[in-house]
Amino acid sequence: MDYMDRALLLARLALVHSSPNPAVGAVIVKDGAIVGEGYTQPPGSSHAEIVALQQAGDKARGATMYVTLEPCCHQGRTPPCTKAIIAAGIADVHISIIDPNLRVCGRGKAELEAAGIKTFVGDHEESAQELNEAYIKYTHTGLPFVISKFAMSLDGKIATKTGESRWISGEQSRRYVHTLRSQIDAIMVGVDTVIRDDPQLTARAGLVGGRVEKQPLRIIVDSKGRIPPTAKVFQVPGKTLVAMTKGADPEKIKGLSGVGAEVVELPAKGGMVNLEELLKLLGQRQIVSMMVEGGAAVFGSLFEERLVDKVVVFVAPIVIGGHGAKNPVEGKGVEKLSQATGITRVKVEMVGSDVLISGYVAR
Repeated sequence: MDYMDRALLLARLALVHSSPNPAVGAVIVKDGAIVGEGYTQPPGSSHAEIVALQQAGDKARGATMYVTLEPCCHQGRTPPCTKAIIAAGIADVHISIIDPNLRVCGRGKAELEAAGIKTFVGDHEESAQELNEAYIKYTHTGLPFVISKFAMSLDGKIATKTGESRWISGEQSRRYVHTLRSQIDAIMVGVDTVIRDDPQLTARAGLVGGRVEKQPLRIIVDSKGRIPPTAKVFQVPGKTLVAMTKGADPEKIKGLSGVGAEVVELPAKGGMVNLEELLKLLGQRQIVSMMVEGGAAVFGSLFEERLVDKVVVFVAPIVIGGHGAKNPVEGKGVEKLSQATGITRVKVEMVGSDVLISGYVAR
């Protein structure tokens, strides 16, 4: 059995509740059998290593631990995992990746080695990095990891010339998206998307296939305050933040506050909310990951300002056509192909009858 692969599988279960902490999985093995395993619990609760050690009990002595991220060695809301590992008598520890957090970053490994515990680093490294890609970026920059997600036809349209867009992608793709929503901290759209589609922007349990532990923060980019107070985003579970430019109409702010929205005023750039300033604000609020779901103007600005980290695109097996049919990304665009945004580490897979293309923006 691949024990680190098992640890990664456990870590994925933590994505729904671990933020702003990393999602970590741990497995303890003795005499070829798993004696303890666990994954990160919600912030303030036990880390993966502690859950696994508690399950293993006395069997942890002389055993091997497999953990997807370097064990912490500092006192936060919970005690250091390294001290618990040492006290339990673990013989050696296999670590996928070193924690980029400067309070750890090699110190946890060094503390284990100083206590006579053998450590091994790099097992399933790429998978572990992808699992915590948002945490890694946030730790380095203080900014959320930005995923650009959209569905389009084979000819690159996101709606017909009349504006109809439901549903371009199939049911299995929509289930996939709701699973992503359940794992990220925030969803962002432009106000035109809300006015046109009136979406809920929630992770729905029926499409996730189980209980939704938390709803992502809904962020509406609404430079001039055009969102109607009757929009569905104000009527469903979870919180909604409306980002406007400075000097917004006080009456509109009052009306939105009356339906439970939080309104923030930010500097303008090119006639709309400065998205970089918005990301900085979200980072200060410990929003580690964010998925942008439209519209074309917001996507255009994000790509032009190099603020997107990852793209997730569903291509449906249909052709829409028409001069007035909408494209997924607008903005100024580039004049030469050499200036186009490059995507690396591309993955292509089938989701139902749709093709899912994902990858990372080249830096």
